[in-house]
Amino acid sequence: MAFGSMDRGNRQLPMTEINVVPLVDVMLVLLVIFIITAPLLTHSVKVDLPKASSSPNITQPDHIEFALREDASLYWNGEPVTIDQLAPRFAGATEQNPNIELHIRADAHVDYEHVAKVMSIAAKAGLVRIGFVTDPSQQ
Repeated sequence: MAFGSMDRGNRQLPMTEINVVPLVDVMLVLLVIFIITAPLLTHSVKVDLPKASSSPNITQPDHIEFALREDASLYWNGEPVTIDQLAPRFAGATEQNPNIELHIRADAHVDYEHVAKVMSIAAKAGLVRIGFVTDPSQQ
């Protein structure tokens, strides 16, 4: 590495260029190290995942079919109900069977506010198994 000559008669300016050869050498060594160690750092955990089936879920007869339309009308097993009638009906259904399921069938354009109210009333009444019914044929 010559930064200048020792001869005082010939004045040269110091070399101002950066020598990148050692930097490239170090980077290539680091690249090789990472290429070798990267496969060793992957930890795989064996997990027994559940198998999914595309068959329809056949439910037990102890469930409540609850429908919500776009105009916020409510239906309990096909019978029209009001929001005020829901709390006693849910409470009565859970007293008869604590494991009863609530199947909510909501219109595609119904506001989430109405669905959340129904779910809140059902949860307060003790219903813990709440599900949504969808139609997979409609896209």
